[in-house]
Amino acid sequence: WYQRRVRGSFLESGVREVSFVYSSLLQNSGYTNTNLHHVTDWYATFQNLVGDKPWEHSKQQLPIDGVDIWRSISNNKSCRNEILYELRDPSKRLDRYGQNALENAKRYPISQNTSIVKIWNGTHKLSPPIASRIAQDFFAIRHKNWKLIVGTGFILQGWSSKDGLVGQYRGFQDDHGRTHSWGVVSGTFLFDLSTDIREEHNVAELHPYIVKSLLSKKQGYLDKVKTFKKSTFSDQGMLNGVWKPWVDP
Repeated sequence: WYQRRVRGSFLESGVREVSFVYSSLLQNSGYTNTNLHHVTDWYATFQNLVGDKPWEHSKQQLPIDGVDIWRSISNNKSCRNEILYELRDPSKRLDRYGQNALENAKRYPISQNTSIVKIWNGTHKLSPPIASRIAQDFFAIRHKNWKLIVGTGFILQGWSSKDGLVGQYRGFQDDHGRTHSWGVVSGTFLFDLSTDIREEHNVAELHPYIVKSLLSKKQGYLDKVKTFKKSTFSDQGMLNGVWKPWVDP
């Protein structure tokens, strides 16, 4: 069985990609690089390669999330040990989605168990993407070999087969021994990717100090998040029927 699916999730099948770099600028080549990289790192890397100096600009540049990873690409020297996958906090949303999320967070408190929590809307079960967006109390982070996923109302899936055959799929069990192909869950999940790349073993209860250490990083990221006040796009972005970049006051 291969990695846990699916694209769009924060399991390895959704965040791990294979790529290569070809350049005469590389100090070393023909090797396998397993360092952590994020898509936002490319901007900082290209900025450095072309000699751009943000501090010399006449207009102050906004801070960026990416880091220059050229030493990692060119000489296999790690440039980052942490990636924030997702941070959703309903207290930062003042619209109806934030209120719904706060209610769901109270109704389905986060636990150390892999408990299946089905999110319902009236008499119709929500589709997985919608369900995961409504229950918003969610934090996912990778630090070195550890990945922590904690919250309520996010999607958890099973495993696809190695050959990718349609219908060949292994579900996962909740704490009651029931098997599911996918589920909207509430819980704390800790994976050691150095020994468990398929994310089969939730070791949160075995390593509470690791969970606590990673959770302590949440507030630092949360302090940088602005409160979301409305769910519509800014009117400032519309010009003659075409969306353009804008900055809200």
